[in-house]
Amino acid sequence: MSTSHRFLVVLLGAGLILSCGLALRAGQAQPAKAEAPILVTSCGQSMGATQIKVLLQQKLKLPFDFEPLATPSTLQAKAQAGTPYKSMIIVMGASLKGMGAAGISIDDELARAAALIAEARKEGVTIIGAHVGGLKNRAQGAAAGDTTDEQSIDAVGPNSNILLVCKEGNADGRFTTISKGKNIPLIEAEKLLDLVPALEKLYGK
Repeated sequence: MSTSHRFLVVLLGAGLILSCGLALRAGQAQPAKAEAPILVTSCGQSMGATQIKVLLQQKLKLPFDFEPLATPSTLQAKAQAGTPYKSMIIVMGASLKGMGAAGISIDDELARAAALIAEARKEGVTIIGAHVGGLKNRAQGAAAGDTTDEQSIDAVGPNSNILLVCKEGNADGRFTTISKGKNIPLIEAEKLLDLVPALEKLYGK
C-alpha cells in the first residue's frame, strides 16, 4: 500500500471514530421528561390554562389538579398529604378580562408566580412554562401600552425547566431566545391539538 493510500485509510478511520463519537454524544442527550401528578395554573388568567386542562382531562387522562390561582400552600398541602405534585404547568399569557374577573392585577400575578416557582424549586417540582396562544395574544396584538402578556412570559419562561409552546406564539422566536439563553428544553407544537402527542411524549404515555 502506498503512503498516500495509508494516509487516506488512517484519515477515513479517524473520521469514522469522530463521527461515531459525535453520534454517541448526540444520543446521550435525554429528551425532556416530566411526571404526574400535575398542577395546572396560570400567570395572567388567560384561557390557555383552561385549554391545557381540557387536553389533560379529555385527551390524556393524566392525574392533575386545576388551580388558576394556586399558591405555595397548594404545593405544600399536596406534599403534606403524601401525594406531592411532580410537575407544574404554568400557562403564560395575560387576560385583562380574566384578571379583572378574579379581582387581581398583573402585579399580583407576577408575585404569585414568583412565589410558586420558588416553592416548586424547593420541593423539586418540574416547572413547565406553557404558552398556547398566538402572536395575537401577545404584545403584537395587545392594546396600546398593554404589556401584561409579555410580563407574564418574562416571569415564567426563563424560570422554567421546560418550555411548551404553540408555534404561532413563537413566530418571532421569543421562546427560542429564552430556551437558548437559559438552556431550557423547548417543545414546540404546530397548533393546540398537537400538544397532545407532545404531552404524551413528555409524560411517557
